[in-house]
Amino acid sequence: MNGLRIAVGLCAAGFVGLVVWAIGTASFGASFDRILADPWGLVTLADLYLGFLIAAVIIWFFEADRRMALLWVVPIFFLGNAVTAIWLVLRLPEIVRRAGGLSVS
Repeated sequence: MNGLRIAVGLCAAGFVGLVVWAIGTASFGASFDRILADPWGLVTLADLYLGFLIAAVIIWFFEADRRMALLWVVPIFFLGNAVTAIWLVLRLPEIVRRAGGLSVS
């Protein structure tokens, strides 16, 4: 399980690095305008936000403390799946325990 947690954490760190690179390389506004002008760009955004919504629902029902759930759910829609990945790294042992001790390598 620790290997999976490390892999997800490294992917999240890599994603954050990619975001930092993109911020320094291209205009967000101009890039976003091009995405919105392309039908497949709209499909990609819809898929992305559907994924955010699904992750938010899972986190909302997993976290017993609603304030803690909000602290995880709200940033997902602004900061993306890096937030979901960090949440997964932190909560994976509890997820596995609640799932009946499934083996995760």
